[in-house]
Amino acid sequence: MEKKQEMIDRPVKMNVHTNLLEIEEKMYQLNDVENPNTFRNMFPYNQVPRIAFNDRVVPHHLPNEIWITDTTFRDGQQSRAPYSTQQIVDIYEFLHKLGGPNGMIRASEFFLYSKKDRDACYKCMEKGYKFPEVTSWIRASKKDFELVKSMGMKETGILVSCSDYHIFYKLHMTRREAMEHYLSVIREALETGISPRCHMEDITRADFYGYVVPFCVELMKLQEEYKIPIKVRACDTMGFGVNFPGAVLPRSVPGIIYGLQKHAGVPSANIEWHGHNDFYKAVNNSTTAWLYGASGVNCSLFGIGERTGNTPLEAMVFEYAQLKGDLNGMDTTVITDLAEYFAKEIGYTMPDQTPFVGKNFNVTRAGIHADGILKNEEIYNIFDTKKFLKRPVRVAVSNTSGLAGIAHWINTYYNLPDERHVDKQSELVSSVKDWVDEQYEDGRVTALTDEELDVQIMDITAKMGIRL
Repeated sequence: MEKKQEMIDRPVKMNVHTNLLEIEEKMYQLNDVENPNTFRNMFPYNQVPRIAFNDRVVPHHLPNEIWITDTTFRDGQQSRAPYSTQQIVDIYEFLHKLGGPNGMIRASEFFLYSKKDRDACYKCMEKGYKFPEVTSWIRASKKDFELVKSMGMKETGILVSCSDYHIFYKLHMTRREAMEHYLSVIREALETGISPRCHMEDITRADFYGYVVPFCVELMKLQEEYKIPIKVRACDTMGFGVNFPGAVLPRSVPGIIYGLQKHAGVPSANIEWHGHNDFYKAVNNSTTAWLYGASGVNCSLFGIGERTGNTPLEAMVFEYAQLKGDLNGMDTTVITDLAEYFAKEIGYTMPDQTPFVGKNFNVTRAGIHADGILKNEEIYNIFDTKKFLKRPVRVAVSNTSGLAGIAHWINTYYNLPDERHVDKQSELVSSVKDWVDEQYEDGRVTALTDEELDVQIMDITAKMGIRL
């Protein structure tokens, strides 16, 4: 009888997203185990990890508003030489322009441990931009928290590792000890009016119902008590997350996002996904997090981050547009400006085939494809790359390119204005075609590189006394 009465007494609430009455699920209590649960059935270290299924599926729940947050200056700095203060300020300026007037890049997080990073943080804050909001990242340490207070931050990320791998093997604590330690630091942040962003490190190897949900329930109690937002960042630290319907927790991205909302009561606006690309799933998992209820996805420019990197920020710009049908004010041409800045000022060159920013991302080399491009570029170009990225579609020159293909290459490579375009009647194009034919008559089978063509064209134009 007692159990039946308990079911009757559970509150019935209207779900405004589905317009259905629902009864709250049971509350999950902390399972303070003596020995760590490392899910060896899914993560046998001497074998490839396993993706298991139980065919429990959860509904899509795309929030009305979704956005991007940035970790270029935090996770992005953990895998490369640190950016200089000026480089950080310059990149922050680009992020502000890319995010547009509606603040689609909502926030950017900074390290505070070095004077260089603190100086950069101050300079970015002095710009007075609402977006991206300048936030920090600290360990769950009261000493680290003093840095946040001294900087006058409104929000800070706090590392709250949640898997038993971290709790038992790195922190040498029990689950209860870890939770109490984290909550003490979070409470201190709230006492000073600072909004905590809880980085649930290694959530895809954590006991979701035995630790993650009970911990997040406590966070929501603190949020109610202090009336200050507490964000939960679900960190797929090792890239184990999968987006397949019916996959088993803790690897299920839909299950994690659904569970944070449904069982822990975390609102969509307070949930962020932070993915890594160890298994090539960073972008898909981030999009999945949006689809199932997370408002925020945390990214790094060009995916630069720990090990295989984070979710590339530029990828999620275009994922947003595909989901929502517009860019909501984002200026995608800034992505190309950023790539050029990284190459010229930082010395970081993208791999040639990198989507949106690689040298060859919209270059076709196959002769039959080149023929299609020359007739109608929509045939082999993903969208109007000249409009969105200031990168017109290009054709690589080979023995099948013909005069028209060479003319197209010259016009696009040198970005010639319409009134200076060359065509297949041009003496320059004819001379280049003769040289190209010679290369293949000598047995060449690969397409010519841009560098080879540039050298030859500069030589021909010098002899002709013309300038491009």
